[in-house]
Order: sequence, then structure tokens, then C-alpha cells
Amino acid sequence: MKEKILKSIIIVLVISTIITGYYAFRLKEQYSNMNNNNYTEAFSNLVNYMNNIENYLAKAMISKGSEQATKTLTEIWKNSDLAIVYLSRIPLNEEGLSQTSKFLNQVSDYSYSLSRKSIGGEELKQEDFDNLKNLYQYSLDLEQTLNQLSEEIYNGTIDWKDLNMNSNTKFAQAVDSINVFSNIDDNLNEYEGLIYDGAYSDHINKMEKLGLTGNDISEEDAKNKAKEFFNDSEYSVKNIENNGFIENADIPMYDFTVEFDNVEEKCSITISKKGGHVVETSFDRSVNEEKISQQEANEIGKKYLSDKGFKDMKETYFVKQGNIVTINYAYNDNGIIVYPDLIKVKVALDNGQILGIETNGYLNSHTDRTHKSPQITIEEAKSKLNSDLEIMSEGKAIIPTEWKSEILCYEFKGKVDGKEFLVYINVETGKEEDILVILDTPGGTLTV
Repeated sequence: MKEKILKSIIIVLVISTIITGYYAFRLKEQYSNMNNNNYTEAFSNLVNYMNNIENYLAKAMISKGSEQATKTLTEIWKNSDLAIVYLSRIPLNEEGLSQTSKFLNQVSDYSYSLSRKSIGGEELKQEDFDNLKNLYQYSLDLEQTLNQLSEEIYNGTIDWKDLNMNSNTKFAQAVDSINVFSNIDDNLNEYEGLIYDGAYSDHINKMEKLGLTGNDISEEDAKNKAKEFFNDSEYSVKNIENNGFIENADIPMYDFTVEFDNVEEKCSITISKKGGHVVETSFDRSVNEEKISQQEANEIGKKYLSDKGFKDMKETYFVKQGNIVTINYAYNDNGIIVYPDLIKVKVALDNGQILGIETNGYLNSHTDRTHKSPQITIEEAKSKLNSDLEIMSEGKAIIPTEWKSEILCYEFKGKVDGKEFLVYINVETGKEEDILVILDTPGGTLTV
């Protein structure tokens, strides 16, 4: 009897040990997964802030206006400090952290000191621009290293344990090669104390909808507007289903789904209550190949808009995804590009079908404008530009401000060290209003 009891106790203990060990293993695994998720999130934020630093440093290299320079330098300082925070949250050994942290701290300190200088009304010297250029070149090296590390992490070549334990990773070797240059250290001692859709697509919503003309219409009138919109094209409307009224949108509108006799896919369309304007349309279909060029897509979209009553539209930027290109068109007012008057058009690259439009920017902003006469010539405006900017094209443009107003500017497209920029000089004051970096990517042409 005693032997049976002893065996039973041993069996219970063994089972208990196995169960305890299993749960301990699971808890350890869960803890490890949680840490890995936290590390990955921190690393993703680090990469994003590093990208911001690189783009703002590029802008700072060519900014001459004190207000624009202050704004850009402050963004560099903020993003550098945030990058340092997230860098401290990933499990790199001390060797891997030290040079990167030192570099980011230097960028933060130097941009902060220059922003204070700019706020005080003091113009940046050529030495300052040279230092910013050096910082920019180092930021490119670091950004490339981070992107390489990102690929290795996400494809499973290395994991966070490797980074924490192994000082011979590519990242550790690469960041160790970033020698923070001494001339910046010397310059820091001179200062006290020791950051893009197409361009301007985020500034389209206004309290007063200038392009939303006309009286309020009923649901039935809106339904007829939807039918008219398609029946003047290659589509034959079979049925229109009402999906309700969207009251809380920026533009209150009626929502419909349209079926066709000659097209398999359905299309959603929204019609504004005020004036019966088309706000958005969207066909949902897969596009499996690319047969037409970007230039052909630009012309197809422009003709489509003209046929629908949107005259004088000019393509600006585009994004390509899944063999569908979304093109931003801005209103061309006798040679002045009006960026607030924006329409987006989706074009299928297999057959050129228009898969959708979105007119929010145009409906918010479009109106007959009386343009102010320039108080400075375009040649005087050029004198306000950084001398390193190689001008590629020039013209006039209206850009929105963060205060929902508009400014008429001279627009200069130029290049510095292979990187392209857009610089906007106020035609009345000669003030440098904005600088955008042009990004030519495999997925399209964007601005930041």
C-alpha cells in the first residue's frame, strides 16, 4: 500500500513538474514575443524619425529665409530627440548604440542651436550650411544602415537576440564606422545652450466650401445626378441603389451604388447635398498587368476631367499601387498652378479605365480668383534662393497655408547634390514660404 501511495505521489510530482515547466516555457515564450513586438515597434518608430531627419536636413541645406529655417531646424531637433528615445528602447549592445546615439544627439544639439540663432534674426552662414550638408550625408548613411537592418529583421535573417548578443552584426559594424566629425563639435562650442499625396493635399478642408455652389437637392435629384454622370460616358446604367445620407462628412452627401448593363463591376458614387456635385466615385476591380505608360495615364485622366466639366487641370504628383495609378491634378489658372483646387483620379494601367475620382480639394477651394500683382520680379525672387540650388524650372503657384489661407508664390524646382526640391517665394514680400523635397520612388512621385 505504501509503495502504491509513493508511486502515486511521484507520478503526481512528475506531472506537476511537467505542467509547471510547460507553463513556465509558455510564459517565457509570451514574454519573449511581447518584448520582440515592443522592440519591433520601437525600431519602426526609429526608422520613421530617421527618415524625417533626413528630409528636414535636406530642406535646411537650401533654406535662406529665417522663418522657414527656424521651422525646419526645429523639426530636425524634435525628430532627433524622438529618435534617441526609441533608439534607447531597442536591444543593441553598447557598441552598436554609442555612435548612433552620439550622432543623433549631435544633430539635435546643432539644429537646436541654429534654430535659436535663426529666431534671433541672424542669418545662417555658409559654414552653417556646410555643416548641415555634412550632417545630411551622415544621415543618409545611417538611414541606409537602418533600412538594411529592417530587411534583415523582417525576413528573419537576424533577430533581436542576435543584435543584443553579437557585436559583429552588419549594423554594429556599420554604425561603428560613422565617425562624428570634429568640426561640428568645435562649432557647437560657439553657441549658448545646448524637427506628403501630392503636395498640399492635407490642406484642402475649409469651413467655407468655395467650389460647392448651388442649392440643396433631394435624394431623388442626387440619384438623377449620379445617373447623368455615367450615362454621358461609355457606361449604361442598369440600376442605382441608395445607401443613405452621410451627414457628418466634411461635405454632407448622398451615397449610391450603381450597376451597369455593359460592365460587370459595380461603382460607388457620392453626390453632395449642396449643389449636387460628384464628390467621389470608385470601381472595385483588380488590375493584373500594366500596359500603358504614366504619360498615357496622365492624358487619359486629364481628358476624363475635361469631359466631366473640370477644365484646365494639370497633373502634378502620382502614386502607383497594384497596377493602378492615382494622379493628383491641380487647377491651372492661366499659368498659375492652384494647388488647393485638387482632384485625384485613379487610372487602371491595363486598359486606361477610370476607376475613381475624388474632388474634395476642388469643391472646398475652387473659385474665380483675382490675383495680386507681384511686388518683386522673378529675378529678384531668384536672389532669395540658396546659391547651391540648380534651377530646373520656374513659374507661379498658389499654395495653401496651415491657417486655411492662400499665398501666391514663385515656384522654383531645383536640384542640390542630385536631390530635387520645390521652393516657394512670396510674390509680394519675397519671403521664403515653403520648401518641399521631391521623392521619385518606384511607387510614384511624392513630396515631403
